[in-house]
Amino acid sequence: MLPGMAAKPTVAIVGAGNLGSALALSLQRAGFRIEAVIARSRGASLRKAQRLARRVDARALAVASIDPASEPSLRKTFSAAIRADLIWFCVPDAEIARAARALAGKIEWKGRVALHSSGALTSEELAVLRSRGAAVASVHPLMTFVRGSRPSLRGVPFAVEGDAAALRMARRVLQKMGGCAYSIRKQDKAAYHAWGTFASPLFTALLATTEQVAALAGVSRRAAKQRIIPILSQTLANYAAFDAADAFSGPIIRGDLDTVKRHLRVLRRVPAAREVYLALARGALQYLPAKNKKALKRILDSSPG
Repeated sequence: MLPGMAAKPTVAIVGAGNLGSALALSLQRAGFRIEAVIARSRGASLRKAQRLARRVDARALAVASIDPASEPSLRKTFSAAIRADLIWFCVPDAEIARAARALAGKIEWKGRVALHSSGALTSEELAVLRSRGAAVASVHPLMTFVRGSRPSLRGVPFAVEGDAAALRMARRVLQKMGGCAYSIRKQDKAAYHAWGTFASPLFTALLATTEQVAALAGVSRRAAKQRIIPILSQTLANYAAFDAADAFSGPIIRGDLDTVKRHLRVLRRVPAAREVYLALARGALQYLPAKNKKALKRILDSSPG
């Protein structure tokens, strides 16, 4: 249906995890009809798909139970049930190619668009569907998705690459959802995903590390979380308003050698946190302004993690 495709294509979501759920809800809010939520198998996977399907007025289908070689009638039924213009794979990276192969023989792909939302992998994960007539692309939102949270995708940047026809549809869909699409080269995806990993998962790991350091000061995890929010909020506000250099503060930018030494001494009691401190302090000396850089570097180099 690629030429002259409807302004709002119908959608099938493969996978009902955190990303698939947030995406389905955002699509529905933007006026798209979710035709089906496809699970890999019966059991827990199908139950999650059923819960999401009820929320977006769709049907839930399990693909793994249908073997096209031994059950042609079921294959025909499944294929007839999936008439969506756009099939969007929202499964873990390691499962994208497997899910595409599982669906390759169960849906008529000619004229359809298939997308996946991996940040690290390219559209080639869906090559088996391209060979059957689909236009394929990778469309990754630079956003974090965790259980219990369904973030809006309005204003979220999406890195896109793939076949021209698939990208045209993806850009139209993202525009209607309020997202922002920008092109990325296949060879840049690993670095792009590493960047995103620094921005959220490793940032969360840093926050978990700060809780361990707070414990050294006699502050409980719960209290540490409450007390750190104002400084975190202001730090992000500073970064948003200025740049990293102008948002940087503390003993390193001041070149306060004695304070850095004190930090390193007390952090011997939490070795993993000390390693994080050293790595970030070295990054600060590399990328951010600081006084007494040579002296600070000597202190850090003489304090291996």
